[in-house]
Amino acid sequence: MTTATLPAVGTEGSLSRYIAEIRRFPLLEPQQEYMLAKRLREHADTSAAHKLITSHLRLVVKIAMGYRGYGLPVGEVVSEGNIGLMQAVKRFDPERGFRLATYAMWWIRASIQEYILRSWSLVKMGTTANQKKLFFNLRKAKNHISALEDGDLRPDQVQVIAKRLGVHEHEVVEMNRRLGGDSSLNSPLRIDGDGEWQDTLVDDGASQEALLMASEESGNRRTALDGALGLLNQRERRIFEARRLLDEPLTLEALSEEFGVSRERIRQIEVRAYEKVQAAVRSNVARLEQAAA
Repeated sequence: MTTATLPAVGTEGSLSRYIAEIRRFPLLEPQQEYMLAKRLREHADTSAAHKLITSHLRLVVKIAMGYRGYGLPVGEVVSEGNIGLMQAVKRFDPERGFRLATYAMWWIRASIQEYILRSWSLVKMGTTANQKKLFFNLRKAKNHISALEDGDLRPDQVQVIAKRLGVHEHEVVEMNRRLGGDSSLNSPLRIDGDGEWQDTLVDDGASQEALLMASEESGNRRTALDGALGLLNQRERRIFEARRLLDEPLTLEALSEEFGVSRERIRQIEVRAYEKVQAAVRSNVARLEQAAA
């Protein structure tokens, strides 16, 4: 089943229509869900897959709404979440004893977060787990302490957030500044519309040549990362993303239950996947930068 067979969500204005459309699909009782999942798993029944997916489209929207603060088209965020849902349905084992929604939410979040990271071109491959954690949790942490003002955080606010998220204070300051650029430079300076904010800016930044070089380097690293992830098999990629890319990484125990192996085996697969990605990225970056030289 492909996204082409699902209701389409476009711009923000069409979101309400999309929600109204997907509400036509009934929610499933546990026994219905179990039987449909068995039909899909044992007989590759596409009609069963369709019912499982459409009954969980509301779950995708609910999760996607939590990522509206990143300035990306809501339709694309929902579509990426639907891709994660389809992956979850494909891999769901009804004999494990838990509901599809419990299993699917991790795939939906991982798919959306991967899309956001690609779209934002967040950082080069040097990105740390702390930076990813900050990227996806800083707004929530600011809301928790009512730090709603624009601009830099106060030192006491930085300290509280750093402690809450388990990161260094300077990382909080840097990420807050990176995520603070949501205002348009085309906004008028005054109500009468005479002049824009960009007119007051002084260009004391890097030269166009330096910016181009940095952009090319960042592009090389993103290309290298995409290629590296493609080297992992399905299990390695699932474990790598669940342990390294989620804002709340899954525990070894949760993944051991999902795959029916020991926690130590999950840890070994995670380490092996990380080493594969690291080696492939370094090799691909070197090759791309050498070709560009």
